[in-house]
Amino acid sequence: MPVQRSESPVSSERLEATALDLLEASALFSLATVTPQAGAYVNTAYFARGPRFQLVWLSDPDARHSRNLSESASAAITVYDSQQTWGRPDRGIQLFGVAHAAVEEEAGAAGDVYAARFPDFRAKNLGAYRFYVFQPERVKLFDEVGLGGGRFVVAAVDESGRLSWETTEIYRSES
Repeated sequence: MPVQRSESPVSSERLEATALDLLEASALFSLATVTPQAGAYVNTAYFARGPRFQLVWLSDPDARHSRNLSESASAAITVYDSQQTWGRPDRGIQLFGVAHAAVEEEAGAAGDVYAARFPDFRAKNLGAYRFYVFQPERVKLFDEVGLGGGRFVVAAVDESGRLSWETTEIYRSES
């Protein structure tokens, strides 16, 4: 399946609207971290979106993915609706960046963001858990209805959280 590149940029406004919509498609994400032996590790968790496309989640600091983040901040996340049907228009978002355990004021802000999406979490006894914050540096959007069939749109995320188009990859079947 050859991959073509499009030279047609996508506006920041459209990228941001699409990204926000895709992040609402599921309350769960898959988090990829790097083990100390440079291996891949994946974990699924509930998440909430904060400012500048930050994602926050609650986790046990002794969990493998949490320990991985204490060694290497590099992380990737994917969010998609798992109820999609093969052969129909698909959608999802991949985010690439860095993550860390939230500290002090940042942990309080992360808790507020998380509680806005999951109000019942505060009633649970989760004192051993900590909040983690992921800051994307790049996103890859896949929305076949909104962006076109077989198109992956890659955008950079600046310090203010604005998305700027980098490239569009178009996957075409061979004829």
